[in-house]
Amino acid sequence: MSIAMRDPWRLVLTALLAALLLVALALGLGRQALAQDTTPGEANPGQEAAFAVPAVDADTWRRIRGGETDANFRDSRAQSTYNLINASGETWRQVRDRWVSPFGAIAILGMLAMILVFYLVVGRQRLDEPRTGRKLLRWPILDRALHWSVASLFLLLGLTGLMLLYGKALLRPMFGDGAWAGLMTGTKTLHNYLGPLFAILLLVVLARFLRHNLPRRHDLAWLRQGGGMVGKAHPDAGFANAGEKLWYWLLASVGLVVVVSGLVLDFPNFNQTRDTMQWANIIHALGALGLTAVALGHIYIGTLGTEGALEGMTHGYVDESWARQHHNLWYEEVKGKADRAAPDAAQSDSPSASRPPG
Repeated sequence: MSIAMRDPWRLVLTALLAALLLVALALGLGRQALAQDTTPGEANPGQEAAFAVPAVDADTWRRIRGGETDANFRDSRAQSTYNLINASGETWRQVRDRWVSPFGAIAILGMLAMILVFYLVVGRQRLDEPRTGRKLLRWPILDRALHWSVASLFLLLGLTGLMLLYGKALLRPMFGDGAWAGLMTGTKTLHNYLGPLFAILLLVVLARFLRHNLPRRHDLAWLRQGGGMVGKAHPDAGFANAGEKLWYWLLASVGLVVVVSGLVLDFPNFNQTRDTMQWANIIHALGALGLTAVALGHIYIGTLGTEGALEGMTHGYVDESWARQHHNLWYEEVKGKADRAAPDAAQSDSPSASRPPG
């Protein structure tokens, strides 16, 4: 099996190893945080709760359970901050459990099912013509470094976010209360600290790649033809095709909404009300789950789904045949710059493709 064919599977194995390391790191951070919480001399949450909510009699508890509102015990206002029971918290929990969590499961599992069916029925998109052995520089090293940095953070944030949303239902029965608590504490720590770094790098990537992703008239034809799945001829595409542009603008819109809502949750010391935090949590979860589902399709197309696509982002160079087939307008602009001896060019699937044509 050639290097080009091994790259997608190497990426899958790397992702699995990264996930295992993530779990181990989260467990380590969680245990450290729990150990700090039980250090002698530290604050005791149980004692704090007993001090904040002094003993009440049976009549008071009946009033609380009955739903009566009171200045000290129960309040129906969403922005209340100092009441024993706040009705909006239960509303937020119901929205999260009845709508957000099922939406995420349907979106992500549905996308995985669609990818599997598509792969089994349609298969991998192969090159129509043999490789020429001549390489075109598509992604300079800075662009690749930015891409993989943002992609890695996206995957880490996605995994930790899914663990925070579904961990109680899926991981707690598997690991038990003690290990689950440590895992969730470490996971939350990773998610909270990696989020701002992702926000900064995402802005850099959006600014750097903007010129490649401006809409063009031929993008409509690309969408009508499904990127070449409808009809016999491949649609015109510049440096970025319409599908790549859609992903870019999703990151520039939904991605920024996820970033802003995440920062609201990450820094709750700017006088945000409880109502604001609850809405930010719902918006953050919905946007992140939707982006994660679409990202699975983006990952599939860029690895297993399209021959030669991964080479550009791993080695920087693509074969002329690939460029002519998938990005013909860009190929016409740069075809005179092809380099047969590119030092880090991707290896060919064909044993003869690296030899000069006779």
